[in-house]
Order: sequence, then structure tokens, then C-alpha cells
Amino acid sequence: MNTMHEWAIAEAIAEAVSKYSESRGSRSVKRLIIGLGELQAIDREIFEFALSEIFKLYRLEVLEYVLQSEEAEFKCRSCGFSWRLRDLELSDEDREAIHFLPEAVYAYVKCPKCGSLDYYITKGRGLSILGVEY
Repeated sequence: MNTMHEWAIAEAIAEAVSKYSESRGSRSVKRLIIGLGELQAIDREIFEFALSEIFKLYRLEVLEYVLQSEEAEFKCRSCGFSWRLRDLELSDEDREAIHFLPEAVYAYVKCPKCGSLDYYITKGRGLSILGVEY
């Protein structure tokens, strides 16, 4: 498995948090809260390890990492209907394909109400820094 994805994202987060902490005059973070989108193909264990190692390079102590899952939600442009990924009956193979390539959702999912393929992801795609506690 390619772990470069997790390391690159961890480095981007470490850089942002380090700059923010530096502006506050702090070299220690009590809790870092990160939102992980359900559609983001992240290995949580590798990601958390990468965070801890990269923060050492930035000489910034983080006492606790909190990784919060954000459920995937969609909205149809045709009829306005909103739904969640967990509301759909998908095979394990389809779910796995979506996990490894989130953009593949458009090949496997259509609006449950009107059948349209014209929808967008409203939540659950990507990562975000939800909180930095000192």
C-alpha cells in the first residue's frame, strides 16, 4: 500500500498548525482535532503515526490527536434531494472502490429520488483542521 498520501497530508497539517502555533508563541498543543471525510482514502493508523513523526520534525509537541469522521452527504442538482452514503445499498466491492478512489462515487451512485447523475458532495470529502487547543 502506498503511504505517501497520508504523509503528504500530515506534513501539510503540521506546517499549518506549526505556523499558527508560532504566531501564538506556543510550541505545545494540548489537542489537535482533525476531520476526516468518509470519502477520503486515509489509513487512520498510518496517518496518525505520520502526524506524530512529522510534528517532531517541526519541534511542536502535540499531546493528543483526535480524528473525527465526517459522514459523506450528497445533494441532487436536479431535484434538490439530499442523502448520505450509508443510506444507499451498495455492494462491498462498490464501497471499496469508492473508498480507494472517492471520485468513483459518480460511477456507482445516482440520486435515490430521481435517478439523476447530476449531484454533488456536500460533506465527507477531504480533511480539515477542526480545532487546535492549547
